[in-house]
Amino acid sequence: MAEETLLDSNGKISWHLTKSLLAVALLSSFGSSLLYGYNLAVVNSPAEYIKQFYNQTMLLRTGMGVDEQTLTVMYSVTVSIFAIGGLLGSLMVGVLVTKFGRKGTLVKSTSLVFVGGALMGFSRLCGSPEMLIIGRFITGIHSGISLSVVPMYLGEIAPKNVRGFLCLMPSIFICIGVFCAQILGLHELLGKEEHWPLFFSLVVVPTFVQLMLLPWFPESPRYLLIEKRNVHATISALKWFRKRGNIQSEVEEMQEEQRLLSSVHTVTVTELLRDRSVRWQVLSVMVINAGMQLSGIDAIWFYTNDIFENAGIAHPQIQYTTVGTGAIEVIAGLIGCFTIEKLGRRPLMVGGFSFMGICCAGITISLILQAHVPFMHYVGVACVVGIIAGFCIGPAGVPFLMTGELFTQSHRPAAFIVGGSLNWLSNFTVGFVFPFLQMSAGAFCYLVFFSVCVAVAAYVYFIIPETKNKTFVEITQMFSSKETAMEFHALGSSDPITKKNGYGSLEDRDVKVEK
Repeated sequence: MAEETLLDSNGKISWHLTKSLLAVALLSSFGSSLLYGYNLAVVNSPAEYIKQFYNQTMLLRTGMGVDEQTLTVMYSVTVSIFAIGGLLGSLMVGVLVTKFGRKGTLVKSTSLVFVGGALMGFSRLCGSPEMLIIGRFITGIHSGISLSVVPMYLGEIAPKNVRGFLCLMPSIFICIGVFCAQILGLHELLGKEEHWPLFFSLVVVPTFVQLMLLPWFPESPRYLLIEKRNVHATISALKWFRKRGNIQSEVEEMQEEQRLLSSVHTVTVTELLRDRSVRWQVLSVMVINAGMQLSGIDAIWFYTNDIFENAGIAHPQIQYTTVGTGAIEVIAGLIGCFTIEKLGRRPLMVGGFSFMGICCAGITISLILQAHVPFMHYVGVACVVGIIAGFCIGPAGVPFLMTGELFTQSHRPAAFIVGGSLNWLSNFTVGFVFPFLQMSAGAFCYLVFFSVCVAVAAYVYFIIPETKNKTFVEITQMFSSKETAMEFHALGSSDPITKKNGYGSLEDRDVKVEK
């Protein structure tokens, strides 16, 4: 293997992507992030079969079927209960990663998938809609945990110059998971009525692979040093991930962060929200994570077939059109992953959300005009594809990456709880409300998503700095400078006497503070 380090244009150490780093990124994403994408799309193809199952079960239990509106509510609960589980899982992240570590949390949470997969797989055989709903809830808990822990783990093991590439890998696997669900949902494969329980239970396969292999990889070096204070284990982990490279500079950078945080414990969510020194980071995490789901992407994924049917696509062709969008998702995700270290985080976010907003407006126009202009059917399909492509290029993965980058070790778990909670609450809101919004507002429902996309793009452009190739300490200090500048601007002062030190306290400009 070639040497793992070289000097960049500034004379600083730049790390190569090692096989160990790539392997752990692929494995953790395959066994966790892929399941999130799969569970988002798995409910789309068998929707009618599930409604029939619910109706038949109620007929057997009560001697009466249920009306269409009640079936819509029951199906919406089945879809959106996954997000409730995800919300619960995201609230557990802080406790789990502190107690078990990043890798340890991923390994221990795999048991949830086996329980949830079994419940969903046997729900039809047992004639129990409750088992399907509970199974979706439990797999949602797992996704809520892993959706925060995987980017946290990858962000902490990755050198800063490849951190963006590695942390976008989970978003590619989310797209692959959606694509796999679309492929398997074809009528020729598992899209038949008798196969939908197997379709749901296949989530156990990638999780089993992860459970067999991931325990052999090291824990996050930053967790081992800063939280566990185990220097020997830290060096061993870094040698595993970096191989023959010089790791001394990286250990020193972590030790510097450890010294700066020596008097700061791992903060709770309440402490994070009350900490004025990180309020812009917290607000940024809230905006990008909520905007990620409120952009309308979940409406597209959950109800793709319904959207295409409303756009005038012939029913036999809808499933193949849906699969085509899945392929575009994967391609767009790869483009984002391989360009993020060159373009940066902000261009992918601003460009992705802006393009999604344009396409949301395009869907509204196409649905209004399709009765009068025949080719508008194709415009509607193109806009759906555009929303998916715009999302997968940046907004699919960058919010999780930035949630980890904007905070130091003491604040990071609480930040992922806040971001993850808003992410899942927004996911639930869209999944449950969209069918009713579509029935009441018709084509104009997509203008809501247009407004969200434009607002988030504007916020990222004007507020969030570029974090590419910066250490966690440097990023925190960038926000600290912004906070200080805004405070003195509000006070009308042009000559600030004090400045933020990046960790929530003030220090005199001319006086050196002893640590």
